[in-house]
Amino acid sequence: MIVLGIESSCDETGVALYAPATGLVAHRLHSQIDLHAEYGGVVPELASRDHIRRLPQLIALTLSDAGIVPRELGAIGYTAGPGLAGALLVGASVAEAMAFALGIPALPIHHLEGHLLSPMLAADGPDFPFVALLVSGGHTQLMRVDGVGRYQLLGESVDDAAGEAFDKTAKLLGLGYPGGPELARLAEHGTAGRTPLPRPMLRADHLDFSFSGLKTAVLTAFDNGCRNADERADLAAEFQQAVTDVLVAKSLKAVEQSGLDTLVVAGGVGANRHLRSELAQACAGRGWRVCYPEPELCTDNGAMIAFAASLRLQAGLAESTDLGITVRPRWPLEQASAGTVR
Repeated sequence: MIVLGIESSCDETGVALYAPATGLVAHRLHSQIDLHAEYGGVVPELASRDHIRRLPQLIALTLSDAGIVPRELGAIGYTAGPGLAGALLVGASVAEAMAFALGIPALPIHHLEGHLLSPMLAADGPDFPFVALLVSGGHTQLMRVDGVGRYQLLGESVDDAAGEAFDKTAKLLGLGYPGGPELARLAEHGTAGRTPLPRPMLRADHLDFSFSGLKTAVLTAFDNGCRNADERADLAAEFQQAVTDVLVAKSLKAVEQSGLDTLVVAGGVGANRHLRSELAQACAGRGWRVCYPEPELCTDNGAMIAFAASLRLQAGLAESTDLGITVRPRWPLEQASAGTVR
């Protein structure tokens, strides 16, 4: 069965086709970075309108890439939450309308479930069970994943997500949008440790995170004189190292407590090369395996939604929505474990 996946939760419009027998058939992604750059962040109304413009064209192009026609589709999966309400409604409306016209199921998929399962699309992807670090602009969570729809929250950020802290810190340093990748590039030219920053909750017994205080510490250091290019690079490097230290320590603790030997890292910040290097070294020293999505699938994309929908169909966890269009901008993953958005 060929499953069409649609992702429109924020500022990327993603479309993909997945078939269990052959894997990822085709996928396309449009980023709105240029659209939002002049505002320094995502403007929800502009994001929704751009999804409306791009989605029909991307669907047509993806089907053409795969050499199939709509009537060959067996199901359509779409991101139902969490995300921007207007952006989610665009994808949901298109998916439900197409499914109704074709007489096939439409499956609301949790955005974070897509990220959690996306490393399994790789040729050497992990097997269940594993511990997952979800680290993106909107979420920083540690999850135990025992199977499709079987997720246990181990810890999460009590304030800013790691990606959000990257973006806000980049703005403090006068960097462009999107801030996270810009800060990582600047950090390559600096030396960590020259402007010491705290490692929030590093030695706490729990697995929760906090990054808002780290952002404030950067502001204080910047105001105290980190103004020239070298000092800004050193501050960027120290910030990146501080976030990495916390993410690595918490992830290692989560894997150790779980008794498992596989760590999965997903989400946009998971593409950070410094974080990957530190995690790889730490896990190798313990004989553990660390897995990531393919680089092109680290950000929001339709492939992870099509894959999650396909796995839910195979596991018997998906139900048709009967043309009901419901999205959840705020939607804890544990509430979606057993079934769909309804």
